[in-house]
Amino acid sequence: METTIVRKKTKEVQIGNKKIGANNPILIQSMTNTKTEDIKGTVEQIRKLTAAGCDIIRCAVPTMEAAKVLEKIKKQITIPLVADIHFDYRLAIAAMEHGADKIRINPGNIGSKEKIKAVIDVAKERHIPIRVGVNSGSLEKDLIEKYHGVTAEGIVESALDKVHIIEDMGYDNLVISIKSSDVLMCVKAHELIADKTNYPLHVGITESGTVTSGNIKSAIGLGMILGQGIGDTIRVSLTGDPLEEIKSAKIILRTLGLRKGGIEVVSCPTCGRTRIDLIGLANKVEDMVADIPLDIKVAVMGCVVNGPGEAKEADIGIAGGIGEGLIIKHGEVYKKVKEEELLEALRYELLHWSE
Repeated sequence: METTIVRKKTKEVQIGNKKIGANNPILIQSMTNTKTEDIKGTVEQIRKLTAAGCDIIRCAVPTMEAAKVLEKIKKQITIPLVADIHFDYRLAIAAMEHGADKIRINPGNIGSKEKIKAVIDVAKERHIPIRVGVNSGSLEKDLIEKYHGVTAEGIVESALDKVHIIEDMGYDNLVISIKSSDVLMCVKAHELIADKTNYPLHVGITESGTVTSGNIKSAIGLGMILGQGIGDTIRVSLTGDPLEEIKSAKIILRTLGLRKGGIEVVSCPTCGRTRIDLIGLANKVEDMVADIPLDIKVAVMGCVVNGPGEAKEADIGIAGGIGEGLIIKHGEVYKKVKEEELLEALRYELLHWSE
C-alpha cells in the first residue's frame, strides 16, 4: 500500500510570484555562484537554473554594488529573488529598495536592535518576507556553554530567539532556516522546531560537500526531515555546479512522492553481460529527458537478456545488445534499432508519447 506523507501545516508566505507554506507545493531553491555584480553572468545562470526547475533563487549581497544591481537582475528573470545578507544592515535595506523579493539575514550578526529595527521597518513597509537563518557554525557562545557544545537544542533556541526579536518589533512575515553540516543534528533540530512554530521552514544540509558526498548527506537528511512532513522549501547544497542541486532536489521530492511530473530515469547497475556503454547512455538519457514534460518512468538496461523483464515496471525502456538495442514499452519488446540510433529512437518515442 502506498504511503503518503502528511505535511505539517504552516503559515502561508508570499515570495514574489510564489507562495510557500500552508498547502502550497514544496519549492526548490538554489544560490548563484557568480559575482552578483556581474549582471550578465548572474542572469544567465539564473535562467539555466529556472529551466532546470529552480523555483526561488538566492544571490549573495556582500557589497552595496551587489545590492543595487538586483534591480537589473530582477527585470530579466521570472522567479523570486532572495538577497543573502551578512553583517551590514544597510545592505539589507538597499537590497529591498532595489527589488529583492525576500531577504535572508541572521539578526545575530546584523548588529544592534536599532539596526535590526531599521531593516524590519523597510521590510514591513514593502511587505517583504525575511528568512531568519541560523547555522550551527554561527551559534552564540552562551548557548554553546548552556548545552555543552553545538547541539540541536542550541540551534533551535538561537533561531527562536531571533524570531522573537523580530516579532517584538511587530513583524511576523517570516521564514525560518536552521542548518548544520551534521546530518543527524540537523534532523533533530528540525523535529524540535517543527513543534514550536508554524512559520514555513527552509530545509537543507549546509556545507554538505561535493556532488557525491553532498548528494548522499542531503538525500539522507532531507529524506528524514521531509518524510516527517517538515519543510516548505529545500536546497541541496553542493560544492559544484548549482544545476546539480536542482537535479538532486527534484529526485528527492519525487522519490518521497512530494512532487509529481518529470521523467524518472531508472537504470541497472551493469554487470558482465553489459554490451554497451551503459553508464554513458544512462547519463545521456537523463540529460535528454530533462526538457520533456512527461510524468513517466524510463528504464535504461544494459543487456537484452534481463532488460525486458527488469523494465516491466517502467513505461518505456531501452536495452542494449551487441550493435543493436531494444525499445521496450510496458514490459514488451516494441522494436529493434541499431545501437547508435538507440538514444534518438527513445527521444522520438517520448516526444510522440501516448499511453
